[in-house]
Amino acid sequence: MTGDEKHIEALGPLQIAQRQFDIAAEHLELAADLRRILRVCQRELTVHFPVRMDDGSIRVFEGYRMQHNLARGPAKGGIRYHPSLTLDEVKALAMWMTWKCAVVAIPFGGAKGGVVCDPKTMSRPELERLTRRYATEISVLIGPEKDIPAPDVNTSAQVMAWIMDTYSMHHGYSIPAVVTGKPLSIGGSEGRREATAMGVLFAVQDAAQHLGLDLGQATVAIQGFGNVGATAAHLFHARGVRVVAVSDSHGGIYNSAGLDLDQLRRVKEETGSVVNHRDGDRVSNAELLELPCDVLVPAALENQITKENAPRLRARIVAEGANGPTTPDADDILYDRGIFLVPDVLANAGGVTVSYFEWVQDLQSFFWTEQEVNAKLKSIMDRSFASVLDIAQNRKVNMRTAAYILAVKRVAEATTTRGIYP
Repeated sequence: MTGDEKHIEALGPLQIAQRQFDIAAEHLELAADLRRILRVCQRELTVHFPVRMDDGSIRVFEGYRMQHNLARGPAKGGIRYHPSLTLDEVKALAMWMTWKCAVVAIPFGGAKGGVVCDPKTMSRPELERLTRRYATEISVLIGPEKDIPAPDVNTSAQVMAWIMDTYSMHHGYSIPAVVTGKPLSIGGSEGRREATAMGVLFAVQDAAQHLGLDLGQATVAIQGFGNVGATAAHLFHARGVRVVAVSDSHGGIYNSAGLDLDQLRRVKEETGSVVNHRDGDRVSNAELLELPCDVLVPAALENQITKENAPRLRARIVAEGANGPTTPDADDILYDRGIFLVPDVLANAGGVTVSYFEWVQDLQSFFWTEQEVNAKLKSIMDRSFASVLDIAQNRKVNMRTAAYILAVKRVAEATTTRGIYP
C-alpha cells in the first residue's frame, strides 16, 4: 500500500472519488490527457439566494448544481437538502453518478445538486419557497435534454413537483421530463419510489446466488431507515429474509429473532425514531455495522465503513444502499477478509435506472405498469451484476474496482469518440 493510500481516509469525498477513479484508470492504462478530463467536473454552479421565512425575515441560502460528464448523454443526479452539504461532496456525488449510469449502461452523465439547509427545522411553505427559488437559480443548467434532477437526501416527490412546476411556469407549458421521482399525478413512474431499494434487493439476490447463500435463511441489518432503508427492509422481509437491525439518525434497534416491521414503521411515524421501538436492544449506528448478520446494507451517509471498523464487520455481503459509505482502505480490508461488497454504483443504481424509465415515459407520454418497470429493472440489474462480476473474477479485483473499470471504460470510449471541441 502506498503512502497516499495509507492516508486516504483523512481525505474528503471528492479526493476519495478521484482515488477510486485513479485505481480504475491504472487498470485500464488510460492516457494522461483522458485522466485529466474525467477526473474533474465539467460544470459547477454555486448560487446564493434569498428566501422569505414564515416570520417575515429573509435568509440567504447557498446551493449547488454540478455536472461531471456529458459524453454519454444529458446529466442526471439528485438534489439533497442537508446542513453539512459541501461543494466537494456535491462534486464527488456527481462523479459517482457518472459511473453509476455507465455501469448499468443508461445514456446519462453524472450530476448532483443541493442546498445547505436543515429542512427538519423549516415549515412546508418555507421549503416550497426555498425549492422554487433554487429551481429558478439552477434553471440555466437543467432541462429534459440537458440535466434532469431527482430526489435525494431530505428531498421528495413533492420537492420534484415544485421544481417541475417552477420550470414549466418559466416556459409557459408543462414539462414533466425536467425531473424524475415526481408524483404519479404529474408524470411520475410506477415503481420509482421503491426503485433504489428494489435494485439493492436484486443485487443482493445476485450476490447470494453467486456465494451459494440461501436468502430464505439469511439475516439483514440496515443502517438508515429513510426511503431506501425502510423500503429495503420491507422488500427483504417479504422475501423471507429476517431483518434483525435497523437505524436512523438517532440510533438503531437490534433483535436477533427479527423485528416487527409494521410496528417499527408505526413507532417511527409516531415518535420520530426507530430507537423508541421496545422489542429489541438499542444500538448506535456504528454498532449496527458490526452486528452478526449475513447481509449488511449501509443506506445512510458517506464514510460509514472505514479501516477502523472494517476488521470487525461480520456480514457475508455488504450492499451499499447509500452513496460512498465505504472508504478505499476499508474496501481492501473487506476484500482480504472475503466479505463480498456490492458497490454503490451498482447496488443502488435501481433509482437512476427507473428515473431513466420515467424520463423515457414522460418524453413519449406512454406509461408502463409497475410489473413492467420492475421486470425491466431486474433485467438491467442482473445483466450489470454479471458484467461486473466477470471483470472482478478475470482481473482478480474487488467488485468496486471491477465496476469502475467497466464504467470508466464506457465513459472514456464515449469521450474519446466524441473528441475535443473545438
